[in-house]
Amino acid sequence: MTARALEVIGDRWSLLIVRDLLLGPRRFTDLVHTLNPITPTRLTDRLRRLEAAEVVEREPAETGNEVWYRLTDSGLDLMPAVDELTFWGIEHAKDPPRPDEPVHSDTAMIGTKVWLNKHSPAPRDGLVWVWRFPDDDPYTLRAANGSWELRRGEDGGAAVTVQATQRDWATFLTSPREKRRLPTGEVRLEGSPAEIKRFAKAFGAKAAPR
Repeated sequence: MTARALEVIGDRWSLLIVRDLLLGPRRFTDLVHTLNPITPTRLTDRLRRLEAAEVVEREPAETGNEVWYRLTDSGLDLMPAVDELTFWGIEHAKDPPRPDEPVHSDTAMIGTKVWLNKHSPAPRDGLVWVWRFPDDDPYTLRAANGSWELRRGEDGGAAVTVQATQRDWATFLTSPREKRRLPTGEVRLEGSPAEIKRFAKAFGAKAAPR
């Protein structure tokens, strides 16, 4: 059965397409951007294969001619596998992003969710944290149902709001825990001193003096 699964989603691009659709439907142009340097021809081929395997399906736009791609229930079932691969990368391929390596919001935030779910159990009080990156939609992490849940968009009532570039946040997330400090010059936090201390502790960081 493992071999059959790998025949469908075992190559690099297919898994990355699944990863990039986990937070909701995306357009072809969105996927070209986040999967750079994939070529449009290769992306078309992988999408067709995933559609044939009923992992991905098309979702016509309500207006215009754009086509959106979304995961089927079968595709969504791959979330635990993607999360485990992401966690392995954070823990065992610890190098920060290379200067020439693009860092996208979805990638950084999926890594954040996975890391927290492994190392910092979600509290029971419905805690909400929001990330704001330049030139992109905000992201919300909410403690719910015993785990951290991630979505695009900004929920109200955030205890802490993070202001950072995608690269700076990814660099922080892949840094050794003994060297972590929050906030830093590159990662700014908005919230009360107590909530910022709580946030820093969740990431194994020391709260820097304000």
